[in-house]
Amino acid sequence: MTHMTTTDQIDRAQFARDWEAWHRDHEAHRADPHGFLAITGLHWLSAEPVRIPEVPGAWTTGPDGPVVELAEGESLVVGAERVTGRHAFGPVAERDGLTVSHDGGVVEIARRGGRDLLRPRRPDHPYLDAYVGTPTYLPNPRWRAVAQFVPYDSPRPTEVGAAVDGLRHVYEAPGELEFVLRGEVFRLVAFPGHAEGSLGVLFTDATSGLTTYAANRIVLVEAPNAAGETVLDFNRAVNLPCAYTDFATCPLPPAGNRLPIGIEAGEKTPLGRVRGVVTEAGIVPEEVAA
Repeated sequence: MTHMTTTDQIDRAQFARDWEAWHRDHEAHRADPHGFLAITGLHWLSAEPVRIPEVPGAWTTGPDGPVVELAEGESLVVGAERVTGRHAFGPVAERDGLTVSHDGGVVEIARRGGRDLLRPRRPDHPYLDAYVGTPTYLPNPRWRAVAQFVPYDSPRPTEVGAAVDGLRHVYEAPGELEFVLRGEVFRLVAFPGHAEGSLGVLFTDATSGLTTYAANRIVLVEAPNAAGETVLDFNRAVNLPCAYTDFATCPLPPAGNRLPIGIEAGEKTPLGRVRGVVTEAGIVPEEVAA
């Protein structure tokens, strides 16, 4: 194939304006009052009932999924319905989940690595209140390239590590993206994105652990066209939740997605982080553990 970048004939001023608008929207979504910056802990569920500070109910899980037993005076809002007493949520699919609300905030109920978990979120979380944004490199078209999607014969189950020790994720990788940067040809394994046909590329590079977050960054890519071409724009490389909080279970990049060059584009290491302490039942804030 003939490789080319998309830096030629780009209006740099418009490119910068488009990037700034995109990143402003991304930051607004990240700082949602019930987003991941508001998470106050990660709690694994089991057959043994557990009560979590500031969250209504005693929680368990089993083959039929999470169950909450709400005491007198306790309630949760599930969808549009306020529930009391015993409520069974049913099995939760891997990497799926739902959010229920109560008077003090919301609770995410999810399944990661074959285990059910709860993550409470509070809009008055001090970290969320103090968040002022993520530093970035200046947008530069040199880090934007046309990429050729090279599909596998069939999706390949690809196991990767996670931000939480001992946890593994498996994704059905549809193929790889081949592209040129700084005169070199690279290939990265792509995972399915959120929109139909779109892709997500997890990676590290020579800046990881220096100016950018050590474990991972991600670039979302639009669905390839009929010729298999799409655009890989590292200016839109962003941090995953694990860059900001110990209460995240984010996937790590596949082994082959470790670029030997420095990608001086996209988001840098966040200015602060929510720290937690690992326990058998999950991860709790440092001040609670102390």
